[in-house]
Amino acid sequence: MAILVTGGAGFIGSHTCVELQQAGYDVVVYDNLCNSSEESLKRVEALTGKAVKFYKGDILDRDRLNEVFEKEDIDSCIHFAGLKAVGESVQKPWEYYENNIAGTLTLVDVMRQHNCKNIIFSSSATVYGDPAEIPITENCPKGQCTNPYGWTKSMLEQILTDIQKADNEWNVVLLRYFNPIGAHPSGTMGENPNGIPNNLMPYITQVAVGKLPELGVFGNDYDTPDGTGVRDYIHVVDLAKGHVKALKKIEEKAGLKIYNLGTGVGYSVLDIVKNFEEANDIKIPYTIKPRRAGDIATCYSDATKAKEELGWTAEYGIKEMCADSWRWQKNNPNGYSK
Repeated sequence: MAILVTGGAGFIGSHTCVELQQAGYDVVVYDNLCNSSEESLKRVEALTGKAVKFYKGDILDRDRLNEVFEKEDIDSCIHFAGLKAVGESVQKPWEYYENNIAGTLTLVDVMRQHNCKNIIFSSSATVYGDPAEIPITENCPKGQCTNPYGWTKSMLEQILTDIQKADNEWNVVLLRYFNPIGAHPSGTMGENPNGIPNNLMPYITQVAVGKLPELGVFGNDYDTPDGTGVRDYIHVVDLAKGHVKALKKIEEKAGLKIYNLGTGVGYSVLDIVKNFEEANDIKIPYTIKPRRAGDIATCYSDATKAKEELGWTAEYGIKEMCADSWRWQKNNPNGYSK
C-alpha cells in the first residue's frame, strides 16, 4: 500500500516524502510542478536510498488522477497541492478558488470512487483569521479569513468535515500549520520559490546570498513588542514528522481530527532577522514598508493536543531553523536550478 502525496515535489511535500520513506512507507507523488521542481524528488531519493514514483499532473485533471489510482495501490492521501501565496490570492481570487477548491473536490471524488477514504489535509493557521485568543488552541473559533488563500483552507476544512460526517468510513486529519521555515539539515533540500519569494525566510536567505538587495519589513506599528508581526515559525522537518504521526493516527481509524502544528513560541520579523544574523554571522539589510493587506499582528499556537494525541512535538529551535535555511541557500544559490 502506498501513500499518495499531492504537491509532493514542493517545500513541505518533499520533506514529508523523506520522513515517510524513512518510516517505511511507499510514496507516490502527484504534482503539476507549477511551483516546485522534480529535482527535489531526486534529492529525496538520494537521502533515503528509495525510489519515488512520480506522476506529473494537476488535481483538476480527473482522468490523470484516475490513471494514478488505477495503476497504484493507494491507501491514504496527504494533500498538499494548492496555490499558497497570501498576497497573490488577493490579486487572483478566482484562480485560488478554482485550483484549491475545485481541485480538492475532484481529488476526493476520485479517491472515494477507488475506495480510498483516508486523507491528511494541509491546512493553515490562517483559518483562525485575526484569532480570538493567543496562544491559539484547536478550540479557538475559526475567524474571518483576511485573504482568499485563507478562505480556501477554511472552506476545504468544512467540506472535508462534512464528507466525513456523512460517511464515517472516511478518516480526515486537518493539520493547521503555523509558519514553516528551515530546510533539511543535509543542505540538499529546502524552499525553492519561483521568482521573488512571498515568504520571509527565503527572502532573507536570498538577501544573504546576494540575489536580492534588502528585506522589506511590512509594517512596524503593530501591537507587538517591536511593532513587527509575530508568528510561530516551525522547522519544516518537524512539520514533516507531524504528517507521519498523523498517518499513524489514521491507521487507528481517526474519524475527524484537527491539530495545530507549531512550536508555541512567537517571533517577530525583526527577531527572525536578528537570529538569522547571529546564527550565520551575516548582516541582513532591511527597510520598513507599509503594512500588507491581509496581515495580522500576532499568531502563535498551543500545540498541546498534537503532543497528547499524536505524540508529536517540535524539536528544532529558531537557531537551527536559521542555520539550516542558510546552509540550503548557500549550497544551492539558484535552488534546484542548475
